[in-house]
Amino acid sequence: MVQFLSHPHELFPPLDAYAKGMLPVDDLHTLYWEECGNPQGAPILFLHGGPGAGSTPTHRRFFDPQFYRIILFDQRGAGRSLPLAETRRNTTDLLVQDIEALRQHRHVERWHLFGGSWGSTLALAYAETHPERCLSLILRGVCLLQKREIDWFLYGIRNVFPEAWNHFASLVAPEERHDLLSAYLRMFESKDVTTRNNAIRAWSQYESACSTLRSDAIVQSTVSDDQHRTGLAIIEAHYFKNNLFTPDSRLLDNAERLRRIPATIVHGRYDMICPILAADELHQRWPESELKIIPDAGHSALEPGIRSALIEATEKYKSIKI
Repeated sequence: MVQFLSHPHELFPPLDAYAKGMLPVDDLHTLYWEECGNPQGAPILFLHGGPGAGSTPTHRRFFDPQFYRIILFDQRGAGRSLPLAETRRNTTDLLVQDIEALRQHRHVERWHLFGGSWGSTLALAYAETHPERCLSLILRGVCLLQKREIDWFLYGIRNVFPEAWNHFASLVAPEERHDLLSAYLRMFESKDVTTRNNAIRAWSQYESACSTLRSDAIVQSTVSDDQHRTGLAIIEAHYFKNNLFTPDSRLLDNAERLRRIPATIVHGRYDMICPILAADELHQRWPESELKIIPDAGHSALEPGIRSALIEATEKYKSIKI
């Protein structure tokens, strides 16, 4: 069922974490995690985007803190996890294992999953692997990590945001612009600090410029810009190059495993980062899911219509018994 929504819901007030820590998952990666809200409440896991973007205090505010036990963590190479921007041993399957390790570490039997953009990809991968652990899924800006989606990000967006793409491509020699991803990966690995930093900044600016229908709709993140940009650019490019699903229809092919899980999919009609076709295809494979198309929004979770639909979903799933 496709629904169109108005914008009545605001974020919940800011809140502090009541618990936080670092979880070693192997001899290279250690993950930052935190909890806030109601320690006795219904567990809900926030899965940040990117890959590599990290979580922020704003992400705590989609959930009623009186009802939910809100759990956030920074994925491998992202945010406050260590080491920052580390691409070794950084794959989707390992992130799924990390989520399961965190569930066990925090003594959670079953939980709700809330993920947007790359976070939706990871939520789907986890739920298809461990459907018995999922109370519900709330997905925003669906990404299936298919080659066509990456090609759109690197080249197709130019049709709508030519000025942003021109700046993004300007760091690459004209004769190399047929393979922007490889060019950026080389710049990220450059020993010249200026080259590397300029590339990181250009990548993150490109994504940010194309993420909203209206540029004034964004609430600013409180994570340090350098930290956010570095993890996002380097880890995202790494995943685009090395971690496509095989076959790239894998998440759709395994959607049958999701069909008993209550789910809401929220997608902006004018999402230029993750075009709406992926959400529609997922909904067709998973007809029990609820698809909400927001007619006046792009990609960002903080645009009014998307924000409102996400909070409405978290309120709706209060009715599910743990």
